Amino acid sequence: MSTWNINGLRSGVRAGFEAWLAASKSDLVCLQEVKTQEDLLTRTWFNGYETYWNTARKTGYSGVATLVGPQLKPLWIGTGIGDDCTDSEGRVLSIEFDSFLLVNTYAPHSHRKLTRLGHKRSFCRHFLDHLRQLRRRDKPIVIVGDLNVAYQEIDLSNASANRKNAGFLPEEREWFGSLLNEGLLDAFRIFHSGCGHYTWWSMRRGVRERNVGWRLDYILVDSVLKPKVRACFHWTSQRGSDHCPVTMDIDL
Repeated sequence: MSTWNINGLRSGVRAGFEAWLAASKSDLVCLQEVKTQEDLLTRTWFNGYETYWNTARKTGYSGVATLVGPQLKPLWIGTGIGDDCTDSEGRVLSIEFDSFLLVNTYAPHSHRKLTRLGHKRSFCRHFLDHLRQLRRRDKPIVIVGDLNVAYQEIDLSNASANRKNAGFLPEEREWFGSLLNEGLLDAFRIFHSGCGHYTWWSMRRGVRERNVGWRLDYILVDSVLKPKVRACFHWTSQRGSDHCPVTMDIDL
């Protein structure tokens, strides 16, 4: 399965998204910041996949979509997390399959002057409640997407200069830690340690080439699934967005 903040699905399609999709050979693809609505065109964009959506009420903003291959059949689909502050922005899409639950997530950004920190706090609180409610279904959970937080100092290029900045605030990192405390594992860190592994880079010239970035995009898996995880990696050379895709190979 793969996850990618595509930062505008229409522009991503024009930039070669479908070629990447074919190369990924993913049974499941979770997209964030699609910035488009579900309509007759978008429902038929991706041959071989059934696409499920949770789009924002505001046109051209936020939104998530999950592409499901023919071998997987959704049993239940849920949108939102019961958060009045952010549910209208189309940030969470949960799908239940036979053997697991998948949660496609686009967490809010707190913004440079922390103008949206209140929204982020509300989202984090309700998201944790949502996770605990999903536990009642008694199936392993996989959370994927752009969580808009660098958890550890090794997850961004310059930790010391960003301690008071959005995406690396102590409370944001604490929230990420609370997800791990619920029995989830960071799939990428099962296989890769150390710094220099990023999924987002500023669009300023030369920043991505120098690998001055942040790791904001994750695949979190239930600890019971760890023996089934075969690999997890970043597509750092894939362009089309300021984020790169993340793929996990898992036997489900």
